[in-house]
Amino acid sequence: MTSLDELKLQVARRALDFVASGTVVGLGGGSTAALFVRELGRELRSGRLKDILGVPTALEVGALATEVGIPLTSLEDHQTIDVCIDGADETDPSLNLIKGGGGFLTREKIVAQASRRLVIIADYTKLSPQLGTRWHVPLEVMEFGFEAHRSFLLEHGAKTTARRRNADGTPYRTNQGNYILDADFGPIDDPFGLAEALSARAGIVEHGLFLNLATDLLVASPGRTIDHRTRALAPA
Repeated sequence: MTSLDELKLQVARRALDFVASGTVVGLGGGSTAALFVRELGRELRSGRLKDILGVPTALEVGALATEVGIPLTSLEDHQTIDVCIDGADETDPSLNLIKGGGGFLTREKIVAQASRRLVIIADYTKLSPQLGTRWHVPLEVMEFGFEAHRSFLLEHGAKTTARRRNADGTPYRTNQGNYILDADFGPIDDPFGLAEALSARAGIVEHGLFLNLATDLLVASPGRTIDHRTRALAPA
């Protein structure tokens, strides 16, 4: 296990402090969130936590949760989630995020918006002074009008766009059957304005700007320290 993997495991374990027995937990995607799912399964098997129901943000996450023994439910049965534990690709000082590197952004945002508390777990490499500095913005787009969606993004400041592909070169498709476009806007001066423009465009199913959603951020840094930040304490 590399030092970065160790940091991810530490912060995944710390996130267990936000989970109580008898609650509904949103289960995010990505490498750090996957470690949390495994740790949560371990807690359930040991009996330290009981009566947990998980709401997965992707089919793949649901399969992992089932593998480690986490009972699952859905938003149809539980419209409000007590806490969601998820990762991020980039976070700014105000706890605004770019997410969707795993391709699950639409379901991740639905679960995040349904959660009373959204706890983001990350290592220090995900910290950024400004969204877009370190990561592109993923967008889930319909196949119909695909090239028009790409042109729209370029007209709205994207320097490059790339259709996400699988290892064999075929286009990646989301759980909903749509494509993912990764748009490089560079540092984003007005993420709220960009989010509004992207949300208004027909054919863009969802974008990876998660603004004013995270309530807590746990960051693991070298030296075995974990920094807990909250949106209320974050700079405006």
